[in-house]
Amino acid sequence: MIPPRISFDAEKLLFLALSFIAMVVTFSNGTHPAVAQSSNNSNPTTITVNVGVVLDLETRVGQMGLSCINMSLSDFYSSNPSYKTRLVLNVRDSKRDEVAAAAAALDLIKNKQVQGIIGPQGSVQADFLIHLGNKYHVPIMSFSATSPSLSSIRSPYFIRASQNDSSQVNAISALIQAFGWKETVLVYVDNEFGEGIILSLINALQEVGTQVPHRSPISPSATDDQILQELHKLMTMQTRVFIVHMLPTLGSRLFAKIKEVGMMSEGFVWILTNGITDLLNSVDSSVVASSMQGVLGIKTYIPNSPNLDNFMVRWKMKFQQDNPSVLNPILNIFGCRAYDVARALAMAIEEMGATNFTFQMLNASTDITDLDTIGVSQNGQKLLQELANVTFTGLTGNFRLVDGQLESSVFQIVNINENAARGIGFWTLENGLLRDLCSFNTSKYSTSKSNLKSIIWPGDSTSVPKGWEIPTNGKRLKILVPVKDSFLQFVTVTRNPSTNISQVTGYCISIFQAVIEKLPYALAYDLIPFAFNNGSSAGSSYNDLIDQVYYQNYDAVVGDISIIANRSLYVDFTIPFTESGVAMLVPYKDNKSENAWVFLKPLTWDLWLTTGCFFVFIALVVWILEHKINEDFGGSAAHQVGTSLWFSFSIMVFAQRERVFSNLARFVVIVWFFVVLILTQSYTASLSSLLVVQNLQPTVVDMDQILKSGEKVGYQHGSFVYGMLKEMKFDDSRLIYYHSPEECNALLSRGSAKGGIAAAFDEVPYIKLVLSQYCNRYTMIPTLKTAGFGFGF
Repeated sequence: MIPPRISFDAEKLLFLALSFIAMVVTFSNGTHPAVAQSSNNSNPTTITVNVGVVLDLETRVGQMGLSCINMSLSDFYSSNPSYKTRLVLNVRDSKRDEVAAAAAALDLIKNKQVQGIIGPQGSVQADFLIHLGNKYHVPIMSFSATSPSLSSIRSPYFIRASQNDSSQVNAISALIQAFGWKETVLVYVDNEFGEGIILSLINALQEVGTQVPHRSPISPSATDDQILQELHKLMTMQTRVFIVHMLPTLGSRLFAKIKEVGMMSEGFVWILTNGITDLLNSVDSSVVASSMQGVLGIKTYIPNSPNLDNFMVRWKMKFQQDNPSVLNPILNIFGCRAYDVARALAMAIEEMGATNFTFQMLNASTDITDLDTIGVSQNGQKLLQELANVTFTGLTGNFRLVDGQLESSVFQIVNINENAARGIGFWTLENGLLRDLCSFNTSKYSTSKSNLKSIIWPGDSTSVPKGWEIPTNGKRLKILVPVKDSFLQFVTVTRNPSTNISQVTGYCISIFQAVIEKLPYALAYDLIPFAFNNGSSAGSSYNDLIDQVYYQNYDAVVGDISIIANRSLYVDFTIPFTESGVAMLVPYKDNKSENAWVFLKPLTWDLWLTTGCFFVFIALVVWILEHKINEDFGGSAAHQVGTSLWFSFSIMVFAQRERVFSNLARFVVIVWFFVVLILTQSYTASLSSLLVVQNLQPTVVDMDQILKSGEKVGYQHGSFVYGMLKEMKFDDSRLIYYHSPEECNALLSRGSAKGGIAAAFDEVPYIKLVLSQYCNRYTMIPTLKTAGFGFGF
């Protein structure tokens, strides 16, 4: 966070202190002021413009940055000799110290009246320099201060010639989402650079359903023992996915200790932000080779170009000439950005033309302070406008400032193997994860891991880590289960007398274990039977188990626990995992006495009579048409009557043997065939349906019928159904409990008149269990709606 504005008195005291330090810094940096090299520096028509450079010249990044700035201005003016302005560099060494950086900037503004300052190098140093830039209208242009808290919106004179750290958070969340990890731990340096990204990173992770159960800040000055202490704390957690955001100085020490404690083995996932991956070549190669194998990282992508290749060769030769002690210098992204920001500043000042590059005093008065004697730059606002308009193709690609910072670009996903970071894919804002930049699809954003190349994980594993492990000393949940002596298909507790260890099985336990296996994190638990030492149940009803969870003696209760309103007042329940409702189990009616004449019921008496008359009528019609021409219908009168009736009735089973010769008779027979076919088929279907329905008629059809009948009903012992029956006005004298499906069957078989019951009330899962054993005797009639079985916690 940017600190609040300093009070007026505090400003005077701070100025006195910084002025003294600035004098020391000026003398100690006397050899650093430099003018950009150019063949036209002696041209009397050129205008020299002072600019400042504040870098940590003791670091490789600082040395590289200064070298690239000098080469950038030299290249720029060599290729544009006719330009009228020339930048004069006034270099100050901030010595890796925030106060020294502020003093150097104050010295440059006060004594050199610089029009802009390139630097500082770090986000922490930039915090105070931004206030100086705002106060004196001097743009502060950093190519390496990436913390999101250094906002260009609140600080208009701060130019971030690099990408905001938060621009990579969506790339990280896409990588996390691709592998389905649901929890991750953030490990970051405990300063402004580290903290700046945390909020935006957590928000991006939460958007893809990933939680951050723990954050691990590590001080920049932490000792090895303090780092080890923090790592041991992380080892006790179940999460095995870690995101690391820090600079290489602390990062190399951290990963050496990670390897030492065994957290670089199979099952662990380490993801680096570009704070380390962009500067991986500055990390000790022995640390990379021994302690960072299998690590993933987000790296800022720099497209290859002939201009970049040429510059890298020239820079390496120049840098080795200036720093002969450095054997194999490697250019990184900050050196490229230093080159680009110097070019952008030179272009912007050239566009300003022949301007009076001076400072102006404001509101001079007798009560003036030393801070007011500095004045403000007359061209600060105009320079900001020109910088915002600058666009060109630099070493890192297109250079264009959006809201005071470099436009977001592509990130490369890398996998560290041996001594280098191997590219396995890319991430873009429009397309998400890509295997290569040739596979752009403007219509689809992807987070599929298939878009990444093969990955070698820590421990030389090629299997994707699941992202969690059961911690060795983590808390184990105490899960209470009921002890039952009936309906054991739901929950069965088997106790071994010799070892006194109980094994819990059953349908409900299988459901619970299946859910646990599907969780994206580890959940250690123990199933504890609710029983006395002798193995008998310790409760008379399931309400006793609910009470144990309510009083926090146990973490949850698992079993055939019914979700009802009264219990929900004391514990929370999962969603139901069984069919809901209370049903009534009743026997079928005994219809054996009526079965003898059931074959007559498919047709009404009117239809039977009509059908018989038609048989006689058809026989008569056929006889009239055939007896004169057909010998089969001739003979005596008795023979003719018998043959005609036989012919008509045998058509019903299509067994007629007599032939007909008359066409009219044949037409009548065809029509009669069709009528008989419809009649027989309808009769068969009706009879079949009637036989089935008669055998499945329940003895009781609804609750009101059994209430009025005064017959006895049954319920399962210990069930909440007893209370429901009491609410429905059933007397205790009419209620009989049972313990098992067998006992329920016995009571129903005897009936209410013989000491049994007329119906049994129970929840649907129990009723279905009884029906699975006695399906041909009973039927289920839904009665009341309930929520079903669930787990309480």
